[in-house]
Amino acid sequence: MTQELIINTGSSISKIYVGESLRNISEYTAGRNTVIITDSIVDSLYGSIFNNFNKIIIGEGEDNKNLSTLEYIYRKLIDYSADRNTFLLGIGGGIVTDITGFAASTFMRGIPYGFVSTTLLSQIDAGVGGKNGVNFNNIKNMIGTINQPEFVIADTETLQTLPEEEIYRVWVSLLSTFFLMEMILKIFLNQLQNLKLMIL
Repeated sequence: MTQELIINTGSSISKIYVGESLRNISEYTAGRNTVIITDSIVDSLYGSIFNNFNKIIIGEGEDNKNLSTLEYIYRKLIDYSADRNTFLLGIGGGIVTDITGFAASTFMRGIPYGFVSTTLLSQIDAGVGGKNGVNFNNIKNMIGTINQPEFVIADTETLQTLPEEEIYRVWVSLLSTFFLMEMILKIFLNQLQNLKLMIL
């Protein structure tokens, strides 16, 4: 069953659909001139689902998250006669969502976009929050924007194709962050309690 979460930043609203299927993307792109950005691995696994869309396929891996890939995307968008009404849809993990969001935020001064996040990391972090960017001069995310996607589809079925070690690594990172935040929260609450006692 799909669950909907809404992120309201005051200037924009972004919807996250957890448990929605990649197979239903036509429902979210109906009537729009949509161009899909994905990587070669995702395309080999799921490309048949979105073969009726114009596609831009980029390389897989952190080495492809750069200005050269961004230039390639711009050129392909021009080839597809993309304009201010074109909708960009990034389908993949964190690298695809990062570069799709940045390309959409900068092409023609900004066009609408959304994501289908296919990895656990992109579903809980990289694909949400509006963080977009590319690496530059060997520095990660050196150039980027903060700009929310219209929507994020977190298709949990796609996680079945991920290596077990990747799932394990992300869960360890997530739990570590959770325990760290819990410790910080306890310290913060302690300080508030002390402040309350001082006031009394």
